[in-house]
Amino acid sequence: MARVAAVLRLLTFVDIVDEDDGPDGRRASMSARHEAVLADGLRVVLLDDRGWTEELRVVRGSEPSLQESRVVETLGIWAYETAEEIERTARVVVGPDEPIEGRTQAEMEASHWDSLARALQQQGIEVQAAELRALPHDVELGDRVLARVGIPGR
Repeated sequence: MARVAAVLRLLTFVDIVDEDDGPDGRRASMSARHEAVLADGLRVVLLDDRGWTEELRVVRGSEPSLQESRVVETLGIWAYETAEEIERTARVVVGPDEPIEGRTQAEMEASHWDSLARALQQQGIEVQAAELRALPHDVELGDRVLARVGIPGR
């Protein structure tokens, strides 16, 4: 039997899954769990296999002074990450994906939204792909991410 609860919005929750030496490390891996938030407050997981890794690399165009080298080399990845950049990346990572060989962007997008609608339908929630596509998509950062980008937990 189909649930009556409507899907209000899409939500992607981002958290740190691995860090290279904590806040001063040069690499951090994030997970992105994509959910549908229902009118009754329940959340239904749509995708839980997405994520990405950021790595800080220093490219030197000329020979830096010893002092410049020390400053650059002591800063970790979190000195450059922002909440806004992580949110933007999270929205890209959960899709729709870029076209693969032989498929157009429109086909990829249609396939993505159809897949999400089917995932909800398998949970007994009747929704159409076009409805999902029109929903707001929020990103929520985990407490560890918030701490790393300098925003106190909520």
